[in-house]
Amino acid sequence: MYLTKEVKEEIFEKHGKGKNDTGSAEGQIALFTHRINHLTGHLKNNRKDYNTERSLVKLVGKRRSLLDYLIKKDVLRYRAIIKELGIRK
Repeated sequence: MYLTKEVKEEIFEKHGKGKNDTGSAEGQIALFTHRINHLTGHLKNNRKDYNTERSLVKLVGKRRSLLDYLIKKDVLRYRAIIKELGIRK
């Protein structure tokens, strides 16, 4: 499995406030980005996997919602996470 407990802890430790802080917007955005990158690679090999494509679109929407929340709440945190993860608007 590509997303083990250790990988999740590493993502939350790097982008959140700690490895157990799974609720912060930055941590969730980083986790969604990791999952989106994995699904994108999967879809490059399996073009007709429409269920995965649908879940990818839903994940991108969730991440966009969190980014919209973060830009309203704190622009500096938004800019930092965008730059850190390499996400474009």
